[in-house]
Amino acid sequence: MRISKPSIRNAALILAVGAATAALAQDATRDAPSGNARQSTTDQGQTVMDRLGRAIKSGEDAAGRAPDPRLPRTDNPADRRRAFEALRGRTSMPEMEARARAAQAKGEASLAAERERQAKALRQALGLEPAEEQALAKAAPAVAAKGWVPVLFVSSSMPIPTLRSYAVQLERVHGVMAFRGVPGGLKRMGPMAKLTAQILRLESDCEGPNCVMRDVQLIVDPIVFRQHGIAQVPALAMIPGDPTQAYCERDDDSPRAAHVVFGDSALSGMLEEYARLGGKEEVAHAQALLVAR
Repeated sequence: MRISKPSIRNAALILAVGAATAALAQDATRDAPSGNARQSTTDQGQTVMDRLGRAIKSGEDAAGRAPDPRLPRTDNPADRRRAFEALRGRTSMPEMEARARAAQAKGEASLAAERERQAKALRQALGLEPAEEQALAKAAPAVAAKGWVPVLFVSSSMPIPTLRSYAVQLERVHGVMAFRGVPGGLKRMGPMAKLTAQILRLESDCEGPNCVMRDVQLIVDPIVFRQHGIAQVPALAMIPGDPTQAYCERDDDSPRAAHVVFGDSALSGMLEEYARLGGKEEVAHAQALLVAR
């Protein structure tokens, strides 16, 4: 913190006043009447005030003579060069630098952990992620996707009841619901999180982290839309492999469906149309799962 000149003067003045006060106290003790007072009380008070005035004046003079602690400002290039050379020539302290780097890394790790904790709390509040107790109770080994996976192309502009109905059917066939983008843009994930919760909650009026969610994966993948030429929704494609792989990790040559079915109809009707177009083998497993329940 920079110390200004007025601060130095004030400090000197306070010290001078303090010294004068102590001296006056001693004089008052020596001059106190022990029987026959030489001066009246009024005269003693005036003497004290005169001494105090002289002490204050002396303190102000001393403060005025105090040197200015601020460094002089200069535009001389030589002075600047010498200053920077002095900074570059300072003694290196590897131990302090290592401690500073360690403290920075620890702070960054702590910040990342706090962000993840807050994100998890937000997902639980929206019902997108079960509470820890619920997650442990329902923990089960993941089953790798085999064959063709039903991918239903949808949009956030579709009615919520329609999206919820498709989620019920896709859960039976282990299907995936795909969106081209995020409502409000990629910088705003809140609307997409809310939409996901509205679609996947088993009970539409349930609120909070303990809501039961349907086992349906929702993806945001503009590449898969472009690969299959999706210009209207809903649409169904049977994609080989794992369509939930992040689109930033895939390219335009990734596996794609042989056919695409368009139309706002039940999933069973879309599967039948896909089989009629020549994809009977691709939809056989999904149709069996849909009928079995």
